Amino acid sequence: MDKVRTRFAPSPTGHLHLGGSRTALFCYLLARHHDGTFILRIDDTDPERSSKEMEVAILEGLEWLGLNWDEGPHYQSKRMYIYRQAIDKLWEGGHLYRCNCSPEVLEQKREAALAEGRKPRYDGTCRNRTDISADEPHVLRFHSPLMGETVIDDGIQGRVVFPNSELDDLVVRRTDGTYTYNFSTVVDDVDMKITHIIRGTDHLNNTHRQAPIFKALGAELPVFAHMALTLGPDRTKLSKRHGDTALLAYRDKGFLAEAMVNYMVRLGWSHGDQEIFTMEELVKFFDLDGCTKSAGIFDITKLTWVNEQHLQNKTPDEVGKSLSPFLREKDIDIADNDPVMGKVAASLQTRAKTLVEMAEGAEFYFRAPRDYQEKAAKKYLKQKALKVFEIVLAKLPEDELSKEEAISLVHGIAEENELKLGAIAQPLRVALTGTSASPPIDDVLSVLGPKEIKTRIERAIAFINERYRND
Repeated sequence: MDKVRTRFAPSPTGHLHLGGSRTALFCYLLARHHDGTFILRIDDTDPERSSKEMEVAILEGLEWLGLNWDEGPHYQSKRMYIYRQAIDKLWEGGHLYRCNCSPEVLEQKREAALAEGRKPRYDGTCRNRTDISADEPHVLRFHSPLMGETVIDDGIQGRVVFPNSELDDLVVRRTDGTYTYNFSTVVDDVDMKITHIIRGTDHLNNTHRQAPIFKALGAELPVFAHMALTLGPDRTKLSKRHGDTALLAYRDKGFLAEAMVNYMVRLGWSHGDQEIFTMEELVKFFDLDGCTKSAGIFDITKLTWVNEQHLQNKTPDEVGKSLSPFLREKDIDIADNDPVMGKVAASLQTRAKTLVEMAEGAEFYFRAPRDYQEKAAKKYLKQKALKVFEIVLAKLPEDELSKEEAISLVHGIAEENELKLGAIAQPLRVALTGTSASPPIDDVLSVLGPKEIKTRIERAIAFINERYRND
């Protein structure tokens, strides 16, 4: 096999959505699996709809997923000279002709075809004319083959046959001198020596239109591989009514990039019964043979489960680094590399499904609870808890407290005072966290540290004294 060269060519007219992200992922993995080249190309030939903001968002999304490109980004808007050269080559080869049919005439032809039950395609009025001057308004159309078939041996869908009788003569250059998608994308793919074109099955109809242009330019057809689309739970095309479709919305909701990559690739590819993959494993195993023809069904519950697995498989320090930005969103000033973040993450890794959920669960570590949960306070912050708190304060070391030391502290107090473990741990938990449900008490003690523990216990003591004085 020649060195594999794939490309992802988004249009900066909107956010990077799940469908486009999955296309980029498949292109990236195929290139990496074959030690090839992954190229990024920005289709920005529509200046009215393209925006720098959307381009930045697309690049940010790719970078978040870890899909680092080897070449580019190439901008189609800066490649007009390449398209002009291709037009000259096709004209000299007799593959183009001028057409001066007005938009009104074309619309009349379209309406007539529909009324007669025919496909609304151009009828070739100007196909054999030679009297249209280059100086008058016109478009350039491509001489599409009228007879025979176009056969595509698709890398995912298998052999696909298109009758050429269904083709029409595509416009390749508009009256204003701009170039159409089906033309410019072929020219770019030829110029960039793309070997594999991976895209959704919604582009399959473009393939038989583009194949003759490849041949007219004297280029071999690349390997086409059309991925099955991702559908919503109701098996219709994934859209906003099914929830978020923009990739970065999932980042902002606390999903890990590794989990998004893992989940998206499994929507159209498999490797045995394995469900959870690292990026290294995906690069090792991915190939077109593992891709499925059937559509993937987007399931937020399954995505959340995959995210949980990746949260649990990462080291606490790795999770802590990912968690810190979500704490900063809560106005908690914490650095990514703060040593405490690993301890915080370790206490919550099996208790949270997303980083947003983990940040909510971690907030008490950095901000003492304003109020105690009423039910928990009524049950555990009683006068008999005062003795427990006084013993804990007396036993607290001045230096930092490890998990092992925290366990020994609680167990030691229980044994010395012939108390059940819960009689110590639960009042202490409510005093320190505000609720009766939290990470293990040894985690809480070791993360908070003696100084903060003392402050929060003293506050709980004041709460109990005030409460029972009022009673």
